Amino acid sequence: MSTDLDALESQSIFILREAFNRIDKVAMLWSIGKDSNVLLWLARKAFFGHVPFPVVHVDTSYKIPEMIAFRDRVAKEWNLPLIIGGNQQALKDGMHPSRGRVTCCSALKTEPLKQIIHDNGFTGVIVGIRRDEEGTRAKERVFSPRNETAEWDFKDQPPEFWDQFKTDFAPGTHLRIHPLLHWGELDIWRYIERENIPVVDLYFAKNGRRYRSLGCAPCTGTVASTAVTVAEIIEELRTTRVSERSGRAQDKESEDAFERLRSQGYM
Repeated sequence: MSTDLDALESQSIFILREAFNRIDKVAMLWSIGKDSNVLLWLARKAFFGHVPFPVVHVDTSYKIPEMIAFRDRVAKEWNLPLIIGGNQQALKDGMHPSRGRVTCCSALKTEPLKQIIHDNGFTGVIVGIRRDEEGTRAKERVFSPRNETAEWDFKDQPPEFWDQFKTDFAPGTHLRIHPLLHWGELDIWRYIERENIPVVDLYFAKNGRRYRSLGCAPCTGTVASTAVTVAEIIEELRTTRVSERSGRAQDKESEDAFERLRSQGYM
């Protein structure tokens, strides 16, 4: 009997295959968080056990150490075609969240991502964002066009009715593809449980706190929790009123901070 998770999985696999078939040169972003781990898992399902395109990780140098250890271990175990990039000049110049979270994210995430896209000639990038995660992401499309410098105009996006996706764009258009856009946070964790997908153990409570969303260490906080298993996280999410990104500092810098970041090419 088909379940709601089967339907979500099927649609995401369809989107992944459409992206691979219709976009000249595509890559996938890997933030090492729960969503991008699910996305990788789905890609391996879609392409019979391997990922047929580069997997890109933008390393700000401020990631929580457990995340980098997890990245290196899983990349080796799954034989991922991993590309790691970063803005070394900005780091040498002392870039740090203390200069402003939006400024830091732009320098250490957006700019190196755009450089990786340019250097490798990627015409499309697959990203594991969800509409329910943050208000700006609710404005996204599954196949979302950007301009030549990967900037996003949320007011100029194609309609996507009845899962009909526009994949034919003018030359020079860069695309972001979002196979998880229709998933919710609870769906992600239910799928992780069903498929036994590995995640960073920072998601599990220690001393009454856990990470609900992962990012750079100086800008990511924990939430109160006693959940030490995936099943307990699922039960916790059924009743919590705390927002998923409540621990992400860049979301709090100003009302439009996240939208400004994304319009410039951020994930």
